[in-house]
Amino acid sequence: MADLAAASGTSKARLYHYYESKEAILFDLLDRYTKRLMLIIAEVEGASQRRGLTEHETFAELIRAFLSEYETSHSRHVALLNDVKYLVESQREIILNRQRDVVAAFTRQLARAYPERVTRENQTALTMMVFGMINWTFTWLKPGGRLGYREFAEQVVGMVDHGLTSRAPAAGAKAG
Repeated sequence: MADLAAASGTSKARLYHYYESKEAILFDLLDRYTKRLMLIIAEVEGASQRRGLTEHETFAELIRAFLSEYETSHSRHVALLNDVKYLVESQREIILNRQRDVVAAFTRQLARAYPERVTRENQTALTMMVFGMINWTFTWLKPGGRLGYREFAEQVVGMVDHGLTSRAPAAGAKAG
């Protein structure tokens, strides 16, 4: 708590006035962050509907919105990926259920955007593939670096759309 107080520019006594423990702070942080992620999904879906975007365009907007959030949420995102295990069981379940809701929303939107590619059998793998591209950016993609979060978002959208190919194979060419 002393480290948290120093980093926050306050005293331990003040922290203990609002939070009974480090775990309570962690839960509050993760609770707010996972609610924020769910809100982003709702905002993207609502805005896409108002703007008349296709399901494909909506999924691209969802990727962009999450990466925009990740750019400013480094410590919250790291805590979500690594520290849920420190919560008491009831709090852990709240956060894990909300994470499942985020994944389910991504899965639904991915299936709507790519109905010809997403099946019941592969939807989890494809969803996790997208999360694999975006969830670990905090380990290597730095704000202000050569590649920014916006540019990376476009790379991810392109990868989802076209894989690593820059164009479709010529007529008559064999894939593979």
